[in-house]
Amino acid sequence: MTTPPSEDPASSAGSVSSSGPVSSPATEAAVRLLTGLIAHGVRDIVLSPGSRSQALALAAVALARSGSVRVHVRIDERVAGFTALGLGREAGVPAAVVCTSGTAAAGYLPAAMEAFHAGVPLILLTADRPPELRGVGANQATIQPGMYRPWARSSIDAPVPGEADPTLFAELAADAVAVALGAPGEGLDGVAGPVHLNLPVREPLSGPMPDPLRAVLGSAPHLASGEPLRVRRGPRTLVVAGADAGPGAERIARVGGWPLVAEVVSGSRFGPHLVPAYRERLRDPALADRIERVIVFGHPTLSREVAALLRRTDLEAIVVRRGGERLNLSGVVVDTRAVEVEASAGADPDSVADAEAWLAAWARPAASSADGAGTGADRLLDRAALVRAVWAATGSDDRLLFGSSRIVRVADQALEGRDVRVHANRGLAGIDGTIATGVGIALAAQSGPAGRAPEPAGGAGVTRVLLGDLSLLHDVGSLLLPGDEPAPRIQVVVGNDGGGTIFDGLEVAGTAATEDLDRAFYTPQSVALAPLAAAYGWAHARAATPDELVRALSAEVAGPQLIEVPLAR
Repeated sequence: MTTPPSEDPASSAGSVSSSGPVSSPATEAAVRLLTGLIAHGVRDIVLSPGSRSQALALAAVALARSGSVRVHVRIDERVAGFTALGLGREAGVPAAVVCTSGTAAAGYLPAAMEAFHAGVPLILLTADRPPELRGVGANQATIQPGMYRPWARSSIDAPVPGEADPTLFAELAADAVAVALGAPGEGLDGVAGPVHLNLPVREPLSGPMPDPLRAVLGSAPHLASGEPLRVRRGPRTLVVAGADAGPGAERIARVGGWPLVAEVVSGSRFGPHLVPAYRERLRDPALADRIERVIVFGHPTLSREVAALLRRTDLEAIVVRRGGERLNLSGVVVDTRAVEVEASAGADPDSVADAEAWLAAWARPAASSADGAGTGADRLLDRAALVRAVWAATGSDDRLLFGSSRIVRVADQALEGRDVRVHANRGLAGIDGTIATGVGIALAAQSGPAGRAPEPAGGAGVTRVLLGDLSLLHDVGSLLLPGDEPAPRIQVVVGNDGGGTIFDGLEVAGTAATEDLDRAFYTPQSVALAPLAAAYGWAHARAATPDELVRALSAEVAGPQLIEVPLAR
């Protein structure tokens, strides 16, 4: 077990204060666990209502009332899981999600899977029946211990409160944060991801709460990535940045003097070495066949050209891994947590000239084949005009989350380089929880100093979520936001083409009968989004022309907005 940085948070002066004893073992364990999480840097707790988890919920709201932590309540556990994922994505420290037993815990699975593959820290707290009520037909009891194990960096079935030293729960909290951030767990050391604490409790399920209940927010542990792999400048190298690569990929390309292929979801799509229209350049054998080495950051998923490159076995391939699964399409990669370029001394002029010629060859522009590649200035909006408008509207204080839809692929082909804070759930590239993730990002981005509630206006910029209509409808429950919590400053921009037209570009479009394709894949829809938004209390705007879209994107954002952009099928 990891020892907390000071004393036990449940008894340390200045960490927790109480006017009386805690009489319920469940409540005492909940207080020690949650104050332990806060002491190690957890700033946000996402709750879903339930009976078995009541001690955790009551402790969380008591801590929120004292300003010790931010609490977000979501009635849908899938929504709660992705809200926590978004909070962790933006803040870089895990949020905790709390639910009751039974099917509630299963609702976290999609978010846990995405967190594992994307390397996002997340702590799952699932209340459970005690051992004597498991496997005997008791109500709302299922097999919860280890239920996320393939995707969890650690899975612990905690002792029942009252059967172990209460300080154990503070130790569990310390370990959970550290492992979620990459400390040794059940394999995959050095990689962030989800941690599962299954928490069985017996009745009484809660008792008197210490009042006032306060905790001191501590710093999350900083885990070194180890000695970086040092690479020489010599070989003809291409730097590839996939989802979540971050600015480090751009820095390495610049320091090494190498061309940079950066997906629009990478957070690396800027700088002097960025390759324009990279797909076309990779299809050119005169360039692609000369590559000797590729250095990969993040998780590339948006183009078949990059996938084909990474399958080649004739290249030296170095992968800087962040997620929970090794990227190794060729079977012959060097896996590392960090990379640095060796300093060059007295490089020979011929080598320097070759490196400059290599970079210049990739810098030459190629014609883009983006879907709807026009500017949109003289006609109704198309997808390329939509993504360009959103890209242009997003400033340095803003956040942009791309959904997994046809639109992100258009954006990857149409958008020029720009230093924008970008997010995307490309660990598994699903459409699950896109809006919830965006809400979590927005709440984390607009929060003040750690431990304070998000400010309703001012401060950080706007979080924009750009997605398709089916992604919106798949996550429509995320539009339900509690009225007593700070509203996220978020614009959900939906390209509404009435169905799943992403399948136009996939093999099934050439093999399936038209009626089968329409029914089983396009799934046409005609949902009226304006009254849907109104029902959930979201502002709605419809932008059918470039000017209307610019006005909608530039409108003041004090709360959640839905911007609907009609697109042709």
